[in-house]
Amino acid sequence: MPTLIDLRRRIRSVQNSQKITQAMKTVSTAKFRKAQRTVFAARPFWHLFPELMNRLAYWASDGWHPLLDRRDERKVEVLVVTSDKGLAGAFNSSLLTKAHSFIEGKAKSADVRLVLIGKKAVNFFRKFAWPVDRAFGDRTDKLTRNEIRELAEFLMRQYAFQRTDGVYVIYNEFKSIIAPRILSVRLLPVSPNPGLEASATWAPDWEPEGDRLVGFILPLYVESQLHHALHESQAAEQAARMMAMDNATKNAGELVDDLVLVLNKIRQAGITKELLEIMTAVEALRENA
Repeated sequence: MPTLIDLRRRIRSVQNSQKITQAMKTVSTAKFRKAQRTVFAARPFWHLFPELMNRLAYWASDGWHPLLDRRDERKVEVLVVTSDKGLAGAFNSSLLTKAHSFIEGKAKSADVRLVLIGKKAVNFFRKFAWPVDRAFGDRTDKLTRNEIRELAEFLMRQYAFQRTDGVYVIYNEFKSIIAPRILSVRLLPVSPNPGLEASATWAPDWEPEGDRLVGFILPLYVESQLHHALHESQAAEQAARMMAMDNATKNAGELVDDLVLVLNKIRQAGITKELLEIMTAVEALRENA
């Protein structure tokens, strides 16, 4: 049975951990609210842009832009977005499991190369043989607009120069505070959805010329979708960490209550034992008197 001093030390230790988890929850809540505002404000643009690009790809003529060329997937570039830090429940592990399964499936018929964003992704794929073209660790939430634009240009060059035949992005989309939604989205090539012919019955009048317009919009689309993946991942990460720290704080409180109960029982048993010893000694003195 543990001693009283051991229990008191354990209680203080758990209470200190509870203070840390409570502070981390407060910080994650503030970061989550900021990320949530950014995501909700930009989602209409992010979600409608792919539909516009699908229609543009349907209307575009052959040879207008190399990012519209569709080829058999013999070489594939996969972008995986995770967080830099842990303590976020199954946020990273679930995504990495699905990413690994997705990449293994692609690797059966194509050569796979990786672009990794987040320390967790970098450390996870270090043990595999797939080559990594770009890796961003320890600063997922600090990538500047210029760095994201440079990454978008790199992915577009890879496809335009036929170094890859498809670009995919795997990330956590913020769905609710309870759980994110893991998405694997094809970024390149831009191609019309099946069945679009039924709804796109009219052709636009291009102003300026169609190839100039496509050449301007396509790079903007790729960059905006990278922003979409990164901001959604950050909002989902902070929500997952907020929930994980909230559960940890509650569990620490329950553990403290259980330890205090054990401590009181041990103290009560010690007091009862001392009283019995005193009463026994008093009875013995009376008998000897």
